[in-house]
Amino acid sequence: MNKDMLTIIRKEFARFFKDRSLVITTILMPGFLIFLIYSFMGDGMMKEFSTDENYVAKAYVQNMPNELSPAFEQLSAEWTVVSDSEIEDTKELIQNKEADVLVVFPEDFIARVSAYDVTSGEAAPNVEIYYNSTETESANLRSILVDMLDQYEASMANKFDINAGDGVFNLASEKDMTGQIFAMLLPMLLMTFMFSGCMSVAPESIAGEKERGTIATLLVTPMKRSALALGKVISISCIALLSGLSSFIGTMLSMPKLMGTTEGVSAAVYVITDYLMLLGIILTTVLVMVSLIAIISALANSIKAASTAVSPLMIIVMVISLVPMFGGDGEKSLAMFFVPLYNSVLCIHGIFSFTYQPLQIVITIIMNLLYAGALSWVLTRLFNSEKVMFSK
Repeated sequence: MNKDMLTIIRKEFARFFKDRSLVITTILMPGFLIFLIYSFMGDGMMKEFSTDENYVAKAYVQNMPNELSPAFEQLSAEWTVVSDSEIEDTKELIQNKEADVLVVFPEDFIARVSAYDVTSGEAAPNVEIYYNSTETESANLRSILVDMLDQYEASMANKFDINAGDGVFNLASEKDMTGQIFAMLLPMLLMTFMFSGCMSVAPESIAGEKERGTIATLLVTPMKRSALALGKVISISCIALLSGLSSFIGTMLSMPKLMGTTEGVSAAVYVITDYLMLLGIILTTVLVMVSLIAIISALANSIKAASTAVSPLMIIVMVISLVPMFGGDGEKSLAMFFVPLYNSVLCIHGIFSFTYQPLQIVITIIMNLLYAGALSWVLTRLFNSEKVMFSK
């Protein structure tokens, strides 16, 4: 790394890190906001789909069989017996969220069930459960009642059991469950965070200086344009990486709340080798992204024009980040790992799902470095063009 390149890197770092507002909005704020938003989302979803353990439901029943009465009384509900004339009023209470459920048994329910012949072709005795699906307590109590009645039905003609006892029948390991969930969520999040970090600093560093006219001073100095291009790419990449890292940390810290009470999910299943490979992919991917955005910024006349021109690329990155989610974990052609950006998505997905091959990681890192070098060469050519750099 020559002296001119180091000068550009120091200049970019000084410009960025001396601006406190820029540091806060680019590095600190993304991670904090993501942690805050995802944590609130997790808490909100848990509150939305769970009920207070001390909550006593307001429930109504008609023709309660004596055989089922003990089971119903064990539920966290206050049962009120209703007559035929009160049925419609009770339904209205449930509709207005002033009551939770209404259970209507046919008269002589137990006797009719015992006498029912499934080969007769007649309709089976029907239990009606009225509830309000938009009310969490009502929907949860309805699910409990359905399960309880299903078990009672099975007990009346129980010829065999399925997964009876306290044994563990789900043989998916913690590693498999974590890999499935993380591989589904994190590739898109990581690629989006990295691209957002690059997009927040690259246009300002190149299109911004071009708009203000300060880049003209750099271009007239006895400095190689290649040193200027590489200095810009490396410094912007470091800053963008810090921004992406902030977002990633915020996401990982909020994952426990976002995932709620999902059992068998733990980031502890990943080892240091996985994180090192992930770091290598992220570093080289950021170089490619910064180089692409730097070229677009060099062709633009202002920060606004650069940001507008980069937006379609952001959409492309988000779309390709979703492809592995629908493509499964099957064997992937090595040719796919020569495609810029998409190769990084495949590797990130493979690392989190434990389906990667070392050769895939090596090819992706090498190709990312080659693409970044080629794009930096293109940026150098743009810096050499008076028509591009001094256009208004």
